[in-house]
Amino acid sequence: MMSVEAARALAGHTSCFVGIGLPSTAANLARRVHAPDLVLIYESGAIGAKPSLLPLSIGDGVLAETADAVVSVPEVFNYWLQPGRIDVGFLSAAQLDRFGNLNTTVIGDDYARPRVRLPGSGGAPEIAASCREVFVMVRHDPRTFVDRVDFVTSVGYGDGYDSREKLGLRGRGPVRVVTDIAVLEPDPVSRELTLTRVHPGVAVADVRAATGWDLKVADEVAVTEPPTDEELAALRRLIEESKS
Repeated sequence: MMSVEAARALAGHTSCFVGIGLPSTAANLARRVHAPDLVLIYESGAIGAKPSLLPLSIGDGVLAETADAVVSVPEVFNYWLQPGRIDVGFLSAAQLDRFGNLNTTVIGDDYARPRVRLPGSGGAPEIAASCREVFVMVRHDPRTFVDRVDFVTSVGYGDGYDSREKLGLRGRGPVRVVTDIAVLEPDPVSRELTLTRVHPGVAVADVRAATGWDLKVADEVAVTEPPTDEELAALRRLIEESKS
């Protein structure tokens, strides 16, 4: 449900800076079903990648083999990303807070001696800062949805309101958070993430219980349309091809 809903959100967009993992699954599903002309860009330098199977990393050879072009990492960031030429950045994280800030660096209060040291930022801070919009895909539980991230790896809306503007960030920030149970979007004024949609069979109370802060809820909460047969078939083919 999470992959399908995230893929649907890419319909109508022309380019996507793709993170590895769940975002890559959704972006490749979108290219197969909802946005056949979507240009997938990976930070290793692959532009217009059309992988036949899900890449294991940003350096997976299948990305270069199927890309329209392969450029240097500095060109990807300096020419394509930072000037705001890419529609959507697709990210995931270990922690996310009420203002859409992301943590992929450390869990714990002490940076030098954290409880868990995570893989780090990669290109995520630049993606979050400069893409015209950012979509986030994460599994919904209180350990991930925290009131305040332990470390701000990638800025969402900072402290809310006009924080992004004060920081001079080019992109709009995280406009949609897709989880395995719901969809959240920022309030237009405070920028606090707000529940706008639940997936079939999920109650608003379930989403609140899985969130580590007092979650705001829209006046009208929609229900996500179940996956179609076409979407399920394409997703299963993508996964099965990657296993073979």
